[in-house]
Amino acid sequence: MGVVILVLGGTAEGRAVAQVLVDRGVPAVLSLAGRTSTPLTAGPVRSGGFGGVDGLAAYLLDGRVSAVVDATHPFAESMSRNAEQACSRLGVPLVRLARPGWFDHPLADTWHWVGDHSEAARAAHGLGGAVLLTVGRQHTLDYVTQLGECTVVARVAEPPPGLLPPRWLLLCARGPFTLAGERELLRRHAVTVLVTKDSGGEHTEAKLHAAAEQGVAVVVIRRPPPLEGVTRVSTVDEAVDWLSRGLRGGV
Repeated sequence: MGVVILVLGGTAEGRAVAQVLVDRGVPAVLSLAGRTSTPLTAGPVRSGGFGGVDGLAAYLLDGRVSAVVDATHPFAESMSRNAEQACSRLGVPLVRLARPGWFDHPLADTWHWVGDHSEAARAAHGLGGAVLLTVGRQHTLDYVTQLGECTVVARVAEPPPGLLPPRWLLLCARGPFTLAGERELLRRHAVTVLVTKDSGGEHTEAKLHAAAEQGVAVVVIRRPPPLEGVTRVSTVDEAVDWLSRGLRGGV
């Protein structure tokens, strides 16, 4: 039986791993949650959820999957947990590919670090002024209770599933974003507080530098702790190398 790789995607890194495998002629499927209407893809794609741990385990068995690369977003806790449990149940090798976070960023000591979205909303409200909210469509509405009466620019790749308060501006845009563009965005809307997650990477890093230049307070939500017992890598090359070393016949 040949090698079959399942890449749990939704990030640029997941797409890159899938592309490497496609280029090498390795059978691989890039799995996406299906929340984005026009996702960037590489090779064969599966869209939508699996139905929890049992559903994912059934998919791994039916597809004779040799290994799983969990390249979901660093905050995709539920999917990562399901992958760990399903792979552990079946003995399928699993590696977690997560880009380095911003905890060691040169500006990190100047930010307000918080543990979750509720704490981030309270911190932003306490800091006052206009808020640039960049926490993803799934969590944007979590801020309505605390910031509903505030001036908020909510930037998302696609609209969130609900109505926004009248004083909020919805801005649909997808990175990477330039430093010049982020400077202009902060200036145009007189932003005084930026709320974001510790997503890491360079695609959305420019806003952090623009905020520092313009004296904008930055609230950053910490990443969830990594799952114990799961091999972790931080680059596409490391993930591909892990596959090459760990699978019979390599990739």
